[in-house]
Amino acid sequence: MLRQASVYGVRPKRTFREAATKYLLDNPDKRSIKDDAKRLKRLDSFIGHLPLESVHMGTLQKFIKDRRKDQVKNRTINHGLQLVRHILNLAADEWLDEFGLSWLLSAPKIRLLPETDQHEPYPLSFDEQDKLFAELPEHLKQMALFAVNTGCRDQEICNLRWEWEISLPIGGSVFIVSKQWVKNGQDRLVILNEVAQSVVEAARGKHLDYVFTYQGQPITRMLNTAWINARIRAGLPDVRVHDLKHTFGRRLRAASVSFEDRQDLLGHKSGRITTHYSSAELQNLIEAANKACEHRNSGTVLTLLRAKHTSTAKEPMTEQQPTPAKSPQGFLLERVS
Repeated sequence: MLRQASVYGVRPKRTFREAATKYLLDNPDKRSIKDDAKRLKRLDSFIGHLPLESVHMGTLQKFIKDRRKDQVKNRTINHGLQLVRHILNLAADEWLDEFGLSWLLSAPKIRLLPETDQHEPYPLSFDEQDKLFAELPEHLKQMALFAVNTGCRDQEICNLRWEWEISLPIGGSVFIVSKQWVKNGQDRLVILNEVAQSVVEAARGKHLDYVFTYQGQPITRMLNTAWINARIRAGLPDVRVHDLKHTFGRRLRAASVSFEDRQDLLGHKSGRITTHYSSAELQNLIEAANKACEHRNSGTVLTLLRAKHTSTAKEPMTEQQPTPAKSPQGFLLERVS
């Protein structure tokens, strides 16, 4: 084989498992490497033993069918396909052996599935919020109340730590969530309105490190069995934790909060350095965040437009079943006289 490679340019046979192992070893600091490792572990039973040149859409069909049997969304399946495509591209374009030969002559085209089955955002009305929260156990209720008043994601809330809290001279506090838990990879400023601040005060002193815990232990995820059972009892079987973020964003928009302020409050990526604010700017964001909870008592009616699925006269309607650290650095606070 050495002679074939050095003299004749014949590539050694390498399996996808070898390529997956190299990828994981080459990227230990990638933010999503743990998720990649889980995806590769699942893929291994289908294509791990195959030579790289034998990995293509044909040999990936068993993986796709297996995932569909688990009733996962096409986007979830695509995460695995994208990872396979990325590794094959690396093997063809970047990875060279000691003879200067790429691991793969050329990468096949890995076609992604159409993502037409995605869950549509479902912002909650205040009545729906009350129904859902009434069914949640107290620790999840407090986390959900924090989410719907800050726009934080599941992992940002589960990993929220007291060391990230910063007291403000104008009163109250904010949190800077470490970038390792933020989707866009940047430290995130979390503004607390009156409701979110009250949730934080109620949790203060219960745990040395984490803001939200259950029976003295940090919580790994909000979308658990208790959440799923609660939303079914509330008659909202499809509501996800992420819909609380959509709810916060919709309420900000309904309150005429500017697009730039909504970006900052929701932690969306922008060209601004979103952890550098003056006291006046922070006060403005706090006031904007408070507008998200003012409509409950203001008498303002917020109308939600929901898509209504109907059938034609020629097609009878069918009933659809519901699918069932280190402290972050860089916060600058300018004292304004």
